[in-house]
Amino acid sequence: MTTIVQALLLATTILLVLYFLTNRRKARAKAGVKLGFVLLVLLAIWAVLRPDDVTVVAQAVGVARGTDLMLYVLIMAFGFTTLSTWIRFREQELRYAQLARAIALQNAVRPEEEFLT
Repeated sequence: MTTIVQALLLATTILLVLYFLTNRRKARAKAGVKLGFVLLVLLAIWAVLRPDDVTVVAQAVGVARGTDLMLYVLIMAFGFTTLSTWIRFREQELRYAQLARAIALQNAVRPEEEFLT
């Protein structure tokens, strides 16, 4: 028996998969990220269709409810994503700084050449 919430969650998961597949050139994801994404999608579908199983898994790892376990996993995923984004932006800023230095050195004018022109 499918409820409205299950239908919405499954539709959202399917839209996420379609977005990921249609923007694969933009994503430039590594194989590990793609495998992780597929695993996440499969787990999401499983959790939506069989929520009681999530509660059983939660109790097996020492969490009272399945929703609490999902919240803890979501918090960890958010932390990982935030850290990964911060590292990527920091590396990009360093590349921009190196590029700016290289361009500045390439276009540098010697002081004696300034007076001659």
